[in-house]
Amino acid sequence: MKTFLRLLTFSKPYYHYVPEYLIYILLFIIFGLLNFTFLIPLLDVLFNNKIVQITVVPSFSMSVNFFKDYFYYNIYRYTQTPGGKFNVLIYVCTILFICVILKNIFGFLSQKVLTRMRVNLLKKLRQDIFIQFTSQSISFFHNEKKGDLMSTISNDIVEIESSVVSAIQTVFREPLVIISTFVMLFYLSPQLTLFTIIIFPVSGFFISSISKKLRKKANQSQSLSGIILSMTEEAISGIRIIKAFNAEKIINDKFYNANHKLSKLLKSIVNQRELASPISEILGVLVIVVILIYGGSLIIEGKGNLTASSFIAYIAFYFQIITPAKNTANAITTLQKGLSAGERVLRIIDSPQLIEDKENPILKSSFNTSIVFQDVCFAYKEQAILKDISLEIHKGKTIALVGESGAGKSTFADLVPRFYDVTNGGIYIDGCNIKDLAVKDLRSLIAIVSQEAILFNDTVLNNICFGNELIDREAAINAAKIANAHEFIQQLENGYDTEIGDRGMRLSGGQKQRLTIARAIYKNAPILILDEATSALDTESERLVQDAINKMMKNRTSIVIAHRLSTIRHADEIIVLHNGVISERGNHEELIIRNGIYKKLIEMQEVK
Repeated sequence: MKTFLRLLTFSKPYYHYVPEYLIYILLFIIFGLLNFTFLIPLLDVLFNNKIVQITVVPSFSMSVNFFKDYFYYNIYRYTQTPGGKFNVLIYVCTILFICVILKNIFGFLSQKVLTRMRVNLLKKLRQDIFIQFTSQSISFFHNEKKGDLMSTISNDIVEIESSVVSAIQTVFREPLVIISTFVMLFYLSPQLTLFTIIIFPVSGFFISSISKKLRKKANQSQSLSGIILSMTEEAISGIRIIKAFNAEKIINDKFYNANHKLSKLLKSIVNQRELASPISEILGVLVIVVILIYGGSLIIEGKGNLTASSFIAYIAFYFQIITPAKNTANAITTLQKGLSAGERVLRIIDSPQLIEDKENPILKSSFNTSIVFQDVCFAYKEQAILKDISLEIHKGKTIALVGESGAGKSTFADLVPRFYDVTNGGIYIDGCNIKDLAVKDLRSLIAIVSQEAILFNDTVLNNICFGNELIDREAAINAAKIANAHEFIQQLENGYDTEIGDRGMRLSGGQKQRLTIARAIYKNAPILILDEATSALDTESERLVQDAINKMMKNRTSIVIAHRLSTIRHADEIIVLHNGVISERGNHEELIIRNGIYKKLIEMQEVK
């Protein structure tokens, strides 16, 4: 229930729905009850039973008694006319038909209110999940499976819509219908109603036991759905490797096992969920049978105030309870799977933001002097990555980071834009701790070109101008020229307006990398981070990209993570990282003379 109520908060503010819904649903219930209330006088007239006789027009007042008396006045009036019984029949049936029309109109209007509520709820849920994805720190994505995250915003939201949100109407309306109907039943026969109401807890016990089992299985099914989604994404991304290593059967078998488990679990869930409906219906009919036996014996023995016509109406009212009771039972069991999905969604939404602005952050729009690492340490899950790093990078200088794989080079660079926060020590820009700066301002000072050319399914122009609300086409063309990308862009089908496909799949590796460089140039940030930007390119593409990088680095402060050491010979300072610490530092010539790790790395690449 806690999860259900929490999900409902996403439809706030409630005043857009609650007053309007309550009015419509109240009128829906009233006209629904009137349908069967009219059976009593109708049956009394048809079977010559004594009816209430009101011979004068009652005085008008906004009360139930006025409408009741006026109704019986008209019945009496019609009985005094030629063909009286037939006239009464026409009169009652006409009112009955009008009540049915009004009941359905107000039912439709109440549904419209709930539809508005459910659409807004789902929109808010999707938006909050996506905002959480884009605002979380990088470490959040290390702790989560990509397939699970994708499943949350797709499968889980669909599950919430099909179960939790769909159950809102049932949860809100059907209990009101049941309660209102029981009020009428108590009015007709308190003795009979008290007797039959004892059976209802039995139905609740069966439904509750089914629901508990469903909740546990629903959690397992959602987890398996995430695994299947993750496996699918991996297979599509790695299809070349799968085919190259003849691994189709292994991958297919792995998917088959997960899919088989999910199918078996879903079959069990559906079977248990469907069991709630026949159980509630059987128990409902059992109640009707008890009513017929017990109520019939009361009439036969002349006990109580039940007449034959009121008893028939009583039975009709009780049949009205079966459908909402059945719907409520179905909603409760269906709700369990949706609540499981809701818990997964809320877990993502409630994940703490590890990288946030401090209260009243320092606003900064320029870089003036230096970047200082002061005794910086960083650990990931108690594993030390960087230890006691102290370093000053002056404005306009280029430093290169080299070292074996896993030495901490990328982590070093990721700490500057606060993709992660340092564990100990501090990083300062122009004397200001970067934790004291507004994150948006800090990152506006930094442009990044990574080893993997990350592009978006959009036009060339929008990829170059990515992150900017206002697009300057002339500046984008100028950035492309500096990045050696203008020539190949012009040869594309629609030039700068060409759609490049998912992750830039319509471009070659070198073309994609030059676009990312053009994007960094367009940003025109004073600090540049290059993370092995040429390591995955062929010789010709590397030459073009390296030339673009050299032009981009002019008059900028650059942090270069180098894979091919030949590209960083002219760096102002080369930092050699080994096991998370700075083991050597200096320019190319100084490090060669030192005959240490850097020289060994150079020699290893020359041998290759």
